Amino acid sequence: GKIVQAQRRGKGSVFKAKNRNRVAPAKFRNLDYAEKHGYIKGVVREIMHDPGRGAALARVQFRDAYRHKINTEYMIAAEGMYSGQYIFCGQKADLTVGNVLPIGAIPEGTVICNVEEKAGDKGAFARTSGTSAIVIGHSEDGKKTRLRLPSGVRKTIESSCRAMVGLVSGGGRADKPILKAGRQFHKYRVKRNCWPHVRGVAKNPVEHPHGGGNHQHVGHPTTVRRDAPAGKKVGLIAARRTGLTRGSKKKFDKEKQT
Repeated sequence: GKIVQAQRRGKGSVFKAKNRNRVAPAKFRNLDYAEKHGYIKGVVREIMHDPGRGAALARVQFRDAYRHKINTEYMIAAEGMYSGQYIFCGQKADLTVGNVLPIGAIPEGTVICNVEEKAGDKGAFARTSGTSAIVIGHSEDGKKTRLRLPSGVRKTIESSCRAMVGLVSGGGRADKPILKAGRQFHKYRVKRNCWPHVRGVAKNPVEHPHGGGNHQHVGHPTTVRRDAPAGKKVGLIAARRTGLTRGSKKKFDKEKQT
C-alpha cells in the first residue's frame, strides 16, 4: 500500500508548524539569583497577538541585573494584564495577577497558569487560552506541591517550579461557533497542516488500514499493538481500555492510578 499520512507526518516537510510570522517563543525569564532569593520588577510594554496562538502575549522589559541594558521577555499574558503594568518575578513577589512566583510560595487554592514542570524550564502546563491550574496543597517538608491541571489530572511537582498568578487570557475563544469552513481554514493555516481531517474509513485500502469496503466500516478491531509496523499503527494505539467511561468518577480515577 501507500505510506499512510501518520507516517508522512513524522518527516515534517509540509506538516511542520508555520512559524515564520510568529512573534517569539513564550517563556519566563532565566531563573537567576534575583528570582531565587528576592524579586525583580518588569514593566509590561505591550499586549500583543501571536499568530497561531489563542492566548495573547505580553512583551515585558526587565533591567539587566549585571549589565547596563534592558532585557525583553515574551510571556503568555494572564487575564487582566495591561500595558504599563509592573509585574514582579521571584520568591518574594506579591500574590497579584501577572506576577511570577515559585509555587511553594503560592497558597493553596490559588489559580495559576504557565506552570513549569521542572524548575527553570520556563513554563510547560496550563498555557492555552482560558486555562488555569490550581494549587491543591504542599508537602510538609515544603519541597513538593500538588496541582490540579486543566485536564483534571493531579500532579506533584517540585515547589521551586515557577508559575504565573491568574488564568491565561483569551478565555471563551471556543464558545463562538466556527459556522463555516473558511474560518476553520484560516485558523489552521497559521498553525500547521492538520486540516481538513479525512477519516480512515473514507479512504481507499491502499491509503489506510481502515479504508475500502462496500460500506464505510473498519472490519476489524481498531486497537493496535504498541510495536505494530508504522503503516499499521492507526486507531487506538496500545489502548489499556476503550469505550465510554461508565460508572462513578471515583472508580475511573482509581483505574487511572493503577
